[in-house]
Amino acid sequence: MIDLDDIQKQVIENKIKHGWSTTDVKGEFCYLYGEVSEAYDAWLKKKDDLGGELADVAIYLLGLSSFLGFSLEKEILKKLEINKHRVYKYVDGKEIKYDDRDIKD
Repeated sequence: MIDLDDIQKQVIENKIKHGWSTTDVKGEFCYLYGEVSEAYDAWLKKKDDLGGELADVAIYLLGLSSFLGFSLEKEILKKLEINKHRVYKYVDGKEIKYDDRDIKD
């Protein structure tokens, strides 16, 4: 089992080692967007590096989570629990999800 908190620390350590920003949230969102675009392009064109591109997406997401001061691992686990219990209903033929904010940690 991988430890996302540990990987999140490694991502920040690597940024510091290379002199990259560890505070530019806006820039990190832009890089993340670019990596998602590269992954989509790799999938679309059936390139061999799709796995690496998806890894880049995860790395930037982990770095951004560190910048913003939270554990992505904990957030993923909370969201998985919410999704297990999420209830959907249809109104006028459109799917509407119930508000999940009342589900506690």
